[in-house]
Amino acid sequence: MSDPILSIRGLRKQYGTGVEALKSVDLDIQRGEIFALLGPNGAGKTTLINIICGIVTASEGEVLVDGKNWQSDFRYARERIGLVPQELTTEAFEPVWNTVSFSRGLFGKPRNDKYVEDLLKRLSLLDKRKTIMMHLSGGMKRRVMIAKALSHEPHILFLDEPTAGVDVELRRDMWELVRKLRADGTTIILTTHYIEEAEEMADRVGVISRGELIAVDEKSALMTRMGRKTLDIMLAEPLGAIPVELGDWTVRLEDDGHMLRYEFDSHAERTGIASLMRRLSDLGIAYKDLSTHQSSLEDIFVELVHQPREPA
Repeated sequence: MSDPILSIRGLRKQYGTGVEALKSVDLDIQRGEIFALLGPNGAGKTTLINIICGIVTASEGEVLVDGKNWQSDFRYARERIGLVPQELTTEAFEPVWNTVSFSRGLFGKPRNDKYVEDLLKRLSLLDKRKTIMMHLSGGMKRRVMIAKALSHEPHILFLDEPTAGVDVELRRDMWELVRKLRADGTTIILTTHYIEEAEEMADRVGVISRGELIAVDEKSALMTRMGRKTLDIMLAEPLGAIPVELGDWTVRLEDDGHMLRYEFDSHAERTGIASLMRRLSDLGIAYKDLSTHQSSLEDIFVELVHQPREPA
């Protein structure tokens, strides 16, 4: 595996009030990946991004951007990072073209009309280049924010809740756009509390809760490692209690006794389903329907966030 484009070590943030917003976070981001940082509001997602982007000062730890320290090589680091913040902050009375070109100049990049034009084209903004910012829809403003963040040709793009307050159709457009950016070689880190966003797009997922990174893995591996399947057996007649003869299986009664629910590991050599169904038949327990449910990333996220943390 190549050297990570972003390496975070022991990053901690404690405010004067004593609140610990980040608790010694370690994380490597690989070149060209889409990494989703999942967590509830107040978990520390934005704090982590703001520290890496030089907006908030860390209490401890270091960040290496392409191998260089983000504080001692500040200019080098900032040139390689683009940030699309949660809030829509744009120059209300400026046209789109000026807004993006000005942003490029802030990073000391020479004027390059061809690059700006290509960028606006990629973001479906070229026909809006003369439009005053205040006259754009929320979704178009969000695209301009991405154009501003990409104006200086960064290698890493941070998207902080990129689809917050955006309708479903525009959200899917945004996902498509992110994939295109990755195809162009940009490394993307996005924070989100929309589970489906991470499930749809990310190569890897990190879960942060109460300032602590509690899980990092490839999306598929995380679901395999923690995902379970559930078999729901709709009974022909309700049961008042689970027969003692079913003690070998982890079953429970749901829906006022009309359904037996059995949780199993779909990757196990023996799931226990065949033997369970035989036992039900032996007991004369008839059923009228069967359905299975695979744990989603959302189920895993809820489980991770709500499981008790071991004291440090």
